[in-house]
Amino acid sequence: MAELRPIAPAFVVPGPSGVAVRDRLKHLTPEDDKLLRLVGAHLGALASADLKTRCADGLGHCAGTWAARKRELTALSSARWAGAITKASHDQWALARRCQARHIGDLEAAITTITRRLSLPVGKKGTRKEPGGYRSALEWFAKSRRLHLLQDRLKRLRADQQAGRVRVVRGGKRLARARHHLEATGLTEAEWRQTWQAERWFLAADGESGKRYGNETIRITPDGQVSIKLPVPLAHHANAPHGRYVLACRVAFAHRRSEWADRIEAKRAVAYRIHLDVTCDRWYITASWQIPAAPAIPMTAAIAAGVIGVDTNADHLAAWHLDTHGNPIGNPRHFPYDLNGNAEHRDAQVRHALTRLLHWARTCGVKAIAVEDLDFAMEKTREKHGRRKRFRQVISGMPTGRLRARLTSMADQMGIAIIAADPAYTSKWGAQHWQARLTSKTRTTTRHDAAAVAIGRRAQGHPIRRRTAPPPAHRSDEQGHRTVQAGPDARGREGPRPRIPGPRTRSVPPGRGAYAGDQNAQHRSERSTEYRQLMLSL
Repeated sequence: MAELRPIAPAFVVPGPSGVAVRDRLKHLTPEDDKLLRLVGAHLGALASADLKTRCADGLGHCAGTWAARKRELTALSSARWAGAITKASHDQWALARRCQARHIGDLEAAITTITRRLSLPVGKKGTRKEPGGYRSALEWFAKSRRLHLLQDRLKRLRADQQAGRVRVVRGGKRLARARHHLEATGLTEAEWRQTWQAERWFLAADGESGKRYGNETIRITPDGQVSIKLPVPLAHHANAPHGRYVLACRVAFAHRRSEWADRIEAKRAVAYRIHLDVTCDRWYITASWQIPAAPAIPMTAAIAAGVIGVDTNADHLAAWHLDTHGNPIGNPRHFPYDLNGNAEHRDAQVRHALTRLLHWARTCGVKAIAVEDLDFAMEKTREKHGRRKRFRQVISGMPTGRLRARLTSMADQMGIAIIAADPAYTSKWGAQHWQARLTSKTRTTTRHDAAAVAIGRRAQGHPIRRRTAPPPAHRSDEQGHRTVQAGPDARGREGPRPRIPGPRTRSVPPGRGAYAGDQNAQHRSERSTEYRQLMLSL
């Protein structure tokens, strides 16, 4: 029997530590649109040059070089714009370093898998945990060539990591590559150029506590007036004192407006980012700020009113309401979403499905939702799953990280806790113990519904296996076997039962007789089958 991996205990996911809200800049005049483009292009060019300098510094970066970069940018913009640009460059370099380390880990895992499979005979069968040898000599030869390619790539990445070199593209590597495949993307060269320039603009300013309305660079008053501190070369475009430009539009954040208003009235830091949606030709502004992380509620309090188990799939969420004892209540619910299309469409689909899930959870009266603690980072490579291309596409398309982050943020506002449970064997054991039992003439239970029950029970601390049925009314076999019983190959199944305190009959208490474990010593009409086979073999 294969050894099962240990099951990690469930835990309550901590709440979000930041907030971001967005609103559209409506009714902009042509002068406003022109000025935003000028400021974005000017600051974007400065950000590109500063990022190049930061990448050239590599591991030799220090506070002195940071201050020197900021002084150079201050003369071309302002002190606050220079601080925002240098901080963004440093954060982007640090992110590239983390991605580089993750890529090295992926390459090492792929090389280990290929090396092991190449050492096995061609055609050798694999197991559930480890793949076997390659199917043919041709595939073995192709993988041996790929092994050398990955080893050379890993060698270059390790050299870059030691030297502090990173590969960063302002505007995105995917959009840069789309320039060579315009027909496949459906863009013309002019449309691509406009999108590329807009992505490389820089119109973001960090907040500063103690300053007026929490931000001196991009300021929004309580009545929604937006003003921007212009860089020094563009100060002649100012239409307000102190080199500021006031936009003709008004901003009214519909979501969390009261929280945002309280922060700016108290002069607490609020960061703003202005960006252009080239497809719709609309300007948007995003406000963000940090919030103290709320302490996670105890597990006992979270599951006191039951939970809702949720199974995450590539196209829907399967959910089932469980009571405090882990019993399914009512019928399962499905919340579908479509992940085809652009990023905004996918994000809207996930948000809509989570909104319906949370509203249903509030209707059920539960205080917790149990989800799987999924991470497919090391599980979707072709070196691990080989020819199972469809399976790799399915797990790659599941929005695990985005879904969990959004669910945690949205549930925090509704007072619902999120419990992360270990995903090991939930689909298999759920189908084994719950799918057939929950299927009736009027309800068809899918494998995903049964997995939702398994996830909810694991989050509550209950075993996934169903409870043992009570003993029959008498000792004959007409009522059949119990739900959970020892298999024919289990050792000790013919032995005595464990000692149960208290008498059960008027005669000898259970487990106390001289021949309690010997079935051949009981008053039976015939000997047991095992005894007869033993006597015939003598």
